[in-house]
Amino acid sequence: MIKFKKILLALFFSLLFLNKSFSNNEDDVYQKIDLFGEVLDKINKEYVDEVNQSETIDAAINGVLQSLDPYSSYMSPKVFDEMQTETSGKFGGLGIEVGMEAGVVKVISPIDDSPASRVGIKAGDYIVKINEIQVQGKTLNEAVDLMRGPVGTDIEITVRRLGEKKAKIFKITREIINIESVKSKIIDNKIGYLRLSAFNENSSNQVKNKIKKIKKDKKIKGYILDLRNNPGGLLSQAIRITDFFLDYGEIVSTKSRKGSENRKWFSEKGDLIDGKALIVLINYGSASASEIVAGALKDHKRAILVGENTYGKGSVQSIIPLKNKGAIRLTISKYYLPSGKSISEVGIAPDIEVEENSDAFVINTDTDNQLNFALKLLNG
Repeated sequence: MIKFKKILLALFFSLLFLNKSFSNNEDDVYQKIDLFGEVLDKINKEYVDEVNQSETIDAAINGVLQSLDPYSSYMSPKVFDEMQTETSGKFGGLGIEVGMEAGVVKVISPIDDSPASRVGIKAGDYIVKINEIQVQGKTLNEAVDLMRGPVGTDIEITVRRLGEKKAKIFKITREIINIESVKSKIIDNKIGYLRLSAFNENSSNQVKNKIKKIKKDKKIKGYILDLRNNPGGLLSQAIRITDFFLDYGEIVSTKSRKGSENRKWFSEKGDLIDGKALIVLINYGSASASEIVAGALKDHKRAILVGENTYGKGSVQSIIPLKNKGAIRLTISKYYLPSGKSISEVGIAPDIEVEENSDAFVINTDTDNQLNFALKLLNG
């Protein structure tokens, strides 16, 4: 017990200064440490079950980080390893990007052609039960752990959807998720369509190659960049992809606690689509890196944005490895559009609002009224 208590006290002391709710007064800090030690002692002596020390330490770390904002969190060595696999573009699971909102697990976006998207999970859904286990009160990592399992096994997800009284229950079979982040085609023999579903380490090269392929058709008169249900990813990829469509100007800036670390990124000359008309499709599932691309192209009046308001995630997280081979995801800065505006909790409004027309709506199918509207605009 003494060793356990010392470890947690050291942990609490080292993390305490991250939490802005605590006083900087040294006496007050030591009083809080004494209080924390007393609580741990009571837990160890009085709690109904034996306490798992490792899990308690993980929970303490995660509790401090999640008190900062919904996007900061602790990743155990196992979770960190799985996250690295996801970023590389292949992993097992349901195919949804999730976050926390007011203590509730919220779907940021389902991944294209994933088990979750096929059964009808939508951006903005609130996950309330996983296999009949209540999710509210659990950490994001705990909820994600409940959703993980062997490929081929089933899971039941209960969600609440805004505007609907009854909860929806979805039975989903876990699969290996292969992310093909970029798809393309030529529509009506003259419109280049680029579907970007994630910003992973290969996305910009894929976009560039797809554009080169489309440009071989000399009849192309315009392009559609589809960022709907794209939850984001790597900032570097968002900057490179935005640069493909601009000849000049600022793309994005980041501002952090340390002014010396503030940065700005600018485009280089060379519009890959040669100034042709560009429409960007967005919806509530467009978040983070998607909002950087859409926002910069809108601010420079390089594209017309069609669809629905975006998610509103305007902060940048850094993955910081730890000695135990785990890591923390920590918000280190906020990003700002060329106009100087932040999109945090606000999102980006489309130039032309076109709502999804029904529950049967599926991206890039006959039910896709947003894509059909964009095609009519380009066809004039």
